[in-house]
Order: sequence, then C-alpha cells, then structure tokens
Amino acid sequence: MAEVSKVAYQVMWNRLISVVEEQAQALVRTAFSTSVREAGDLSAGVYNAQGQMLAQAVTGTPGHVNAMADAVPHFIRRIGRETMAEGDVYLTNDPWEGTGHLHDITVVTPSFHNGALVGFFACTAHIVDIGGRGFGADANSVYEEGLYLPIMRLADKGAVDRTLITIIRGNVREPDQLIGDIYALATCNEIGHRRLIDMMREFALADLGGISDFILTNSRKATLERINALTPGVADGAMRIDGYSKPIDLKVRVTIARDRVLCDWEGTSGLDKKGINVPLVYTKAYSCYALKCAIAPEIPNNAASLAPFEVVAPVDSIVNAVHPAPVALRHVIGHMVPDTVYNALDQLLPNTVPAEGAGCLCNFQVSLRPRSDGPAGVGRSEVLTFNSGGAGARPTLDGMNATAFPSGVMTMPVEATEQVGPVIIWRKELRPDSGGTGQFRGGLGQYMEVGAREGFEFDIQAMLDRVDHPALGRRGGGPGAPTTIAQDDGTKMRGKGKQFVPHGRRVMMAFPGGAGYGAAPDRDPGQVRRDLALGYISAKTARDVYGLEADVIDDVLARAALGEGF
Repeated sequence: MAEVSKVAYQVMWNRLISVVEEQAQALVRTAFSTSVREAGDLSAGVYNAQGQMLAQAVTGTPGHVNAMADAVPHFIRRIGRETMAEGDVYLTNDPWEGTGHLHDITVVTPSFHNGALVGFFACTAHIVDIGGRGFGADANSVYEEGLYLPIMRLADKGAVDRTLITIIRGNVREPDQLIGDIYALATCNEIGHRRLIDMMREFALADLGGISDFILTNSRKATLERINALTPGVADGAMRIDGYSKPIDLKVRVTIARDRVLCDWEGTSGLDKKGINVPLVYTKAYSCYALKCAIAPEIPNNAASLAPFEVVAPVDSIVNAVHPAPVALRHVIGHMVPDTVYNALDQLLPNTVPAEGAGCLCNFQVSLRPRSDGPAGVGRSEVLTFNSGGAGARPTLDGMNATAFPSGVMTMPVEATEQVGPVIIWRKELRPDSGGTGQFRGGLGQYMEVGAREGFEFDIQAMLDRVDHPALGRRGGGPGAPTTIAQDDGTKMRGKGKQFVPHGRRVMMAFPGGAGYGAAPDRDPGQVRRDLALGYISAKTARDVYGLEADVIDDVLARAALGEGF
C-alpha cells in the first residue's frame, strides 16, 4: 500500500472524532433514562487494537470518558483477545474497572474488519437504578449499593445472553428502562463500528496501526511541548468540604517536571463509612481533566495526551477507595478534585485557573409511591434529576450560572422530569446574590422547590455538598453562597441521604454559587449595573459591595422594569 500522507491522516483523525460524536448522539437519541437523554451523562470513544483511546466524543463527561480510557484494557485482559469474535458485546459496571460506581454501565464492542480485530468501541451511560439501596450515600459497602456486573459477555457472536438479561431484570426497580439503556449502549457502539469500517474502506486501510501511531505520536509530542514550556515547580492545594457526617479534607501536591505533571493526594482524608468514597480511576479522570484544561486544552483527548499527567493516592484514602468500600456518590467528592488541583496550580500558573465553584452536581432522586387513599393501579416510580450550582469566576470572565463544572452534564428540563413520574417542580430559577463578589463575579446557583402530585408521598435522596463549606474566592474574590435544604414548613434536612417527605410537603433547595475572582472594587461599574438590571445581584449588594450610588441604582431598576437598556 502507498504511504499515507500527513494530510490524509489528519482527515482520518477528524473523521474518527465525527464517528464517536455520532456514536454518542445515537446513545442520546435511543437511551431510556432521562439522565442520558436530557442531561448527557454519558461518554463514547474509539480505541486501537491494543485498547488505547484514539478519540472521544465531545458529548459526555470527563469522569466517564477519562475513566473509560482505562477500562478497555481491563476488558481485553478479562475476556481474552483470543476468544473475541464478530458479534460480541461486553459489559460491566465494576467501579474499579469501569467508571467508579455501580450506576454506570460500560459496554465495549470489538471491531473486526476482513476477519481481523482492528479496534474497539466503548460507551458508558449513567442508569437511574441498579437495585440495592438505590442511588445515594447511605450504604455501608458496595454490596448494598446494587447489582454488580463483572466484565462479561452481553452477546456472544451476536447471541444475547438471555440469562443475564433475566437476572438484571429481576434485581432492579426499573427493568424496562435499564434493559433499554443497555441495548442503546450496544447499538451506539455498532453505529460507531459501521462508520469506522466505511472510513477504512474509503482509505483502503487494513488496520488502524498507521492512524493510531499518527494520533498518539502527535498528541504526546504536543502535550509534552506544553508541559516543558512551563516553569518547573511544586505547590500544595487543599479544600475542606461537607462529607457525609463529618468534613472531608482533600489535599494534593502538584509537581510540574520534565515530561510530566504529578498529582499526589497524600494527606487526604481516609475512607468514609458511607458511599462517598472514590475509586482511584475516577480521581485520575478528574485530576487529569483539571490539568489538561489548564495546560493543554486544545490538544484532543486520547491515551497519549493523558499519559504525561500522573496521579497517585494512598490506598484507603477517600480518593483511592478499594473494594468493598461504598462508592455510589463518588462524584460528590470526585467533582471537587479539579478545584483542589487548581488551588495548587494557581501558585504555579498565576492568572490561569478559575475560582472555586459549586463543584459536585446538585442531584437528588425522588422515590414516589401512592398513598392508601391515592390513585389505584399506580406503581412506584424513581425520578432522578441533574442540577447545577454556579461555576467559579475566571481570571478575565464571570463564572457561568447554573453550569456543571467540571462534569459538563446538562441541567434537566422541568418538563422532562415531570414526565417520568408524579413529581412537581414548583420552582426552578436563578438565585440572586449567590455568586461570589469580585472583579469577576461567581456564577449563580439556583432555587428548586419539589413536591409530589396529590395522593403521593415520597422519599428524597439528597446528594448535595457546600452546605457548610461554600466555594472560596481567588485573588480577593468573595465566597459563593452555601447550599440550603429544608421542607416548606421550616423542617431542616440533611445535604446527603434518603429522607421521608410527608404528604403535601415540599422540599425547598437553594444550590450554591461559584466564588468570585479579584477584588470587588475593581469590577467594571457597567457590569455591576448589568448584574443589577438582570437580577443577578440585589440593590443592597450593588450599594454595599460595589459602591453604586442610590440614584444610579434607582435608575437601573426603573429602566429594567420598563424593559429598557442600562
């Protein structure tokens, strides 16, 4: 075969990225769970025959895709390359060889061309229920958290394992939804495979060796150039967050050296008794994501561009939990990893990283059931919602309102949430004054008010943080507002754990804001007036923090009421 030009390889690389994006979009369109369809809590990628990730979809979360980068070699080792055949499909939800907890199912499909194994497609989706105690932090071990699926065949040469399907259906609360999601995962891999084979035929490729070498060599070279252009150094970062029943301390030492950046989590709190522990694969995923965003954001994400970022943590620390630690809410701690890394990196790369944000998603799951005097013939239902607080302000820009950083998942629409069960979202709106003050304002959190339809009662599984430890500002910026949660009669509720809500009661939540960046007196007065007109800050904040005169405040509010400019 004639030598392939660099231009042709670049075209193929771009094609692979479009292939995996189509793979991800197919999953979004066919998944049963709202967490996938509406929130985009998924990932998709293509791998070479050695199990190295070549390209990932833009759609998805770094916790999934970066963890999944480590997962495919586990599949190769467990299944055995010599036993793989066309039509095979494999799956797992192993927290330590997958993406960190039982509520993520990873499906891997070998890709054959002209009878030879040329690569793999993999995808992951968060599923609403996997049995056990349900999605939440209350378990004392992983055995309580749901059905465990070791790396195994879902389909053998095209024949689906019906016994496996029966076992899964018999152990979960939403069997149709879960089985539908598994088939959607397998189908999206099949779509990726078809597009890959089309590309290989178009470019007359017998295997992916050449394009794989091109992608990995250039990605590694570009990443190392970025790292080696930095001034070497060492810095420590730390963050204290709520935890389950006691605060958790995250501590990291970041070392910038020749050809590598190391994150060492020595000194971080030990294992928690409840399900907020984090397998190392998930800690690595978000540590690498934080470093890559700050150091090499434009370089495509693949095995080679991730390799120079190294992550270590003591065994049985909360960021390196080993079996059988409970890990269902590993994201609550894991989503705080990037801001902890940035607390160190800010000392090494000034004016580069954002202030602290809400960090973890502001999720809750509602388990609804009819009362004895409620509607007849109606069963229980599980409704999971994905919501976000505010992102931290950046060195030159305000933080984003109600935006999930670092996870990147989308806030779920009220309409989609209310469609899947007898839940009512009475209120969902931005939370004024929740963003930390500063030269650049932190992103706003949001208010949510949740209840059940007449005749239903419910348990709410809270998965919140930043109740007692709000996001902290950087370079003189103010803190974001903390999380609050209570019933509408004033009864206080916990930030984590399953809690009963009596018939007719509502749960009132205020999600946290991101912190500010820089000193408040340095903020552009025009931006202060804009914030006031949009309702992002109150007149009191405009006056007392930013020094806006009373007559200016009155004029801005009057113009805003009339729909005029400011």
